[in-house]
Amino acid sequence: MKIFVINGPNLDMLGVREPEIYGSDTLESINAELADYCTSVGVEPVFMQSNSEGELVNIIHSAYTEKADGIVINAGAYTHYSVAIRDAIAATGLPCVEVHLSNVHKREEFRHKSMISAVCTGVICGFGKKVYRLAIDALIL
Repeated sequence: MKIFVINGPNLDMLGVREPEIYGSDTLESINAELADYCTSVGVEPVFMQSNSEGELVNIIHSAYTEKADGIVINAGAYTHYSVAIRDAIAATGLPCVEVHLSNVHKREEFRHKSMISAVCTGVICGFGKKVYRLAIDALIL
């Protein structure tokens, strides 16, 4: 089973950016832990990160062309206003789990609305780096 794990803008700054909200782990360390977990449950993860909306659309499309079985996406700020990312997810027809490290519903009002939730299988937020593992579990069950 192949699952694309896609991270959007500013997630490459994890460990530096607002650690009181996002934690002190880097994206690299989160990906390394998740890769170990994926191996243990028979999942081939494909890790991608971009700060560019268009590049994220291309990555989502490649999940389809590379015959992925699902997508885990933390679209970062694009969650709240990117119709392009929403449409790309919908176009693939792949099961997709939206994740957020923080509980977006306890934060600023603009973070309460997601453009992509409606085209995702589910949403997991507020559990720090555990959201990625929970999303993998949701896709393989």
